[in-house]
Amino acid sequence: MDVDAATSTMIANLPERTGRPLDEWFAVLDDAGLEKHAQAMALLKSEYGVTHGFANLIVTLHRSRGIATSDESLVDAQYSGKKGALRPIYERLVELVTTFGDDVQVDPKKTGVSLRRSKQFALIEAPSAARVQLGVNLRDVAPEGRLRAATGMCTHRIDVTAVDEVDDELVSWLREAYRRA
Repeated sequence: MDVDAATSTMIANLPERTGRPLDEWFAVLDDAGLEKHAQAMALLKSEYGVTHGFANLIVTLHRSRGIATSDESLVDAQYSGKKGALRPIYERLVELVTTFGDDVQVDPKKTGVSLRRSKQFALIEAPSAARVQLGVNLRDVAPEGRLRAATGMCTHRIDVTAVDEVDDELVSWLREAYRRA
């Protein structure tokens, strides 16, 4: 029996074995508002007498529901709500970068979009509803003007608040980061 079949069987057996179907367990966990996996499992086991295996299944499925898995849905989630107005900036950056070469990889993650060649050369994030933050890897380049020093995966960052700020200067930094990767 493969893992998917085993999971399906456990879900089908939930009402008989635990007294409730999965959607009702989700409601219990929603009402509890617990953030940690272990806390939610402890609640199901101690308060409701759910066995370890079923508690783990319920909590794992509860925590994973609504998580975007496709590239497009990951980007949609990043630019939802008040950040929606920033989506054209993201789209312009990706449009430009993909003209650099056939080896450009646009790799959405939960909180940002990694731009890669043989290694990451840039990172697009929307940390607030007011700006897109473009991180670039430009070792040995002095921060100047909009090109600020950064820590973490990228050596520099540029804050972008409007599509027209994706100008020749910004594109030159991106192109140089791509070249170095």
